[in-house]
Order: sequence, then C-alpha cells, then structure tokens
Amino acid sequence: MKTRITELFGIEHPIIQGGMHFVGFAELAAAVSNAGGLGIITGLTQKTPELLAKEIARCREMTDKPFGVNLTFLPTFSAPPYPEYIQAIIEGGVKAVETAGRSPEKYMPQMKAAGIKVIHKCTSVRHSLKAESIGCDAISVDGFECGGHPGEDDIPNFILLPRAAEELKIPFVASGGMADGRSLVAALALGAEGMNMGTRFIATKEAPVHENVKQAIVKASELDTRLIMRSLRNTERVLMNEGVKRIMEIERAKGAALTIDDIHDQVAGIYPKVMLEGDMESGAWSCGMVAGLIHDVPTCKELIDRIMREADELITQRLRAFNGR
Repeated sequence: MKTRITELFGIEHPIIQGGMHFVGFAELAAAVSNAGGLGIITGLTQKTPELLAKEIARCREMTDKPFGVNLTFLPTFSAPPYPEYIQAIIEGGVKAVETAGRSPEKYMPQMKAAGIKVIHKCTSVRHSLKAESIGCDAISVDGFECGGHPGEDDIPNFILLPRAAEELKIPFVASGGMADGRSLVAALALGAEGMNMGTRFIATKEAPVHENVKQAIVKASELDTRLIMRSLRNTERVLMNEGVKRIMEIERAKGAALTIDDIHDQVAGIYPKVMLEGDMESGAWSCGMVAGLIHDVPTCKELIDRIMREADELITQRLRAFNGR
C-alpha cells in the first residue's frame, strides 16, 4: 500500500508505532520496522542523550530499515537537554522524529537542517494547523479514544479525522482506537494516510514489557479505561486498577482544590513498576479504549501482515460488494 506517509518515511506499510514510555525500546522499534512499519524509540525513556545514542545504535544492529525517535516536550521548570537529545538523533542517522506535548517550534530549525522528517501528535484541528504552519511534515491526529493524553476537547476520531482532512494540506495518520485492518481502512476512508498504534503494539511478543502488562491488555474490555487529572487540564486515559481507584478517590475528595502533589505517589515513577516489574496495581499507566479489540499477543510481523491482509480484503471484497461490482 502506497500513501504519502509511506513515501515520506520510506516504509512499506502505513503503520507507525507511537512512542510509549518504558515500552519504546530498540527491540520493539526494530521489530516494527522489520515488519514494514515505522518503529519508534521513546527518547526520554533514555535518561541522557548519551543513553539515547546507545539505544539508537542498538536498534541499528537489529534493523536496516527506517525507524524514528519520539521526543515529548514537557512543560517543566527543569526541561531535559533537548538540543543534545536531537544531536544524538542526528548523529545516529535517524531521519524521523515523532514529537508530542508542547510545540516543537523552537527545535524545528535544528531538526530540519539535518533533513529530519517531523510528525507531531495533535489532539485538535487547531493544533494540527499550527504544527503544519511551523513546518512539520505530517501529523498524528489523536482522537479521544487514545491512551495517554487525549487533550481537553473530547473529540473522537469519527469527527476529528474528517475535520483534519478538511483543513490540512500535509498528510496525517489516525491515532487512538487503531488495532486492525478495519481501523486502517476506516482511517483511510476518513482522510488519513495511515495509522499510529500504541496500546496494540504493547501486546506483541517483541514489546520489552512484563507479561502481566500484555495479559492485562488482552483481558481488558473497552469499558476498562478511566480518565484522570481532568481538573488539572492534564487528562490522561489509563487502565483501571487499584492505584487508579486511589487517584479517583483523592480527586473526588479534593474537588476543584486538587493539585498534582495530591496524587504524586500514584503517577510518579509508576512506569518502571508496571512495565518492567509487572506490578499492575501500583498506579496509573496509559492504555487506550482499543484494549477491547485486542485479543492476542502476536509478533509484530504477524500483526502487521494480518492488518494489511484484512485491509486488502475489506477494500477489494466487502466494500466492492456494496458497489454492486
């Protein structure tokens, strides 16, 4: 399948593995890229630019296909040394960067001068247009269904994707609720030129996370996620567990007076406990509603091959049959 996304990133299939904290290591990125998608290393999971450089080198040993790095620009007083992280990406020969969080505008000249293609994650049309205006090459449009931070507008992809298609000139991929061939064909019909998957790629054999995490996703239904930190305007979709119940109890008790300090212990430092140690009740970790569509733990190649096979069958058989031809 050829779209502007496959052409832009030099990949076989229009499928991107989004950056995920303590998930996007070299093993997963390489497996996705080897299967024809675009694998992504999560930059800030590596605590220093030097460690990121080593992770990029590890990925190079596992694949000769294109892969990218995610950089999330955080609203913190002590920001990570982003120029040094970008320099590690440049020196590692990586030509694709997925940006998220705050606007990457400040860092665009450094990336563009190195010939890097930038895809920015946006949860609204207005943010997508801003990203287009500052020179981003593509957008990952995140609907309300997505795991992690869905923004504050609460617009699901059935509305958000065609709205993006009406406004954007650059290509975009659909993110949030993406799991299979049906997702891909629907995304294409709504104007996207590919899809980004996060939660679905956690439940793969190559994902370097604890088996408990994969099984929790397989067992979960579309009803098992919750939205936390709404009153802080830092909404996050997470999988329900005992730690999340504690957060919700604190949020109810504190009401409008809630501060991030009130829930610090349930959200800070949780990812290593969950992803590496398999402590599924320790606190909040991002998971999409798409968990309801995830029923197995295949290899990345099995998953991507299946998606493309399903998409082809939908386009050439089911949809064509409706046309009476």
